[in-house]
Formats: sequence, C-alpha cells, structure tokens
Amino acid sequence: MPTRRVLLDECIDRRLVKEISGHDVSTSPEMGWAGLKNGDLLANAEKEFDVFLTVDRNLAFQQNLPKFEITVLVLHGHSNRLQDLLPMVPKILEALNDLQPGIAVSISS
Repeated sequence: MPTRRVLLDECIDRRLVKEISGHDVSTSPEMGWAGLKNGDLLANAEKEFDVFLTVDRNLAFQQNLPKFEITVLVLHGHSNRLQDLLPMVPKILEALNDLQPGIAVSISS
C-alpha cells in the first residue's frame, strides 16, 4: 500500500494521528489552517494531501467536491471523541488503499 498524505480536520481528536500508521498524517492546526472555511481548507489541502479526514457530514453537500483533487473521508461516529473514532481505524486504513479524488467516502464503525 502506498504511503498517503492525510489531513485531519480540526474537529477530530489529534491523537488519531498515531493510529493511522504507515501514512504521513497532519492536522489542520499543525498546517496553520485552523478556522479556514471548508472550501478554502480543501483548496489548500489538495495541494499537499491525498485525503481529508473529517466528521463534518455536511461537507459533501456544501462543497463541489469533484472540483478538488483530494478524497474526503467522512467519519460517522457517535461523537468526534477518540473512543468513538478508534473502531473506524481499520476501515480508514482500508479506504486509503483505493482513493478517488473528488468524492466523499462515508466510514462508520
């Protein structure tokens, strides 16, 4: 599996970075992008990342994703707390094998 460049949305617990092993994972705040609107965030992210990981279920409806060269993974957990996201890690890692830029992929536990 190729190493992917993954950006975590600022609303995701940053400790999830350690769980996405074998990939280059950064957070929006680390990149200096905290507080950016979704369109601006995706425009910046597509230049440096393969995947944007978020819990924002509305993002796919609010943005014209096909215009962006990045895959969006939307996590559907009970909350954005680490304990609710950890069960999804195997599915996240699996999704990183087959990326399709310009679409949103929903992942649930």
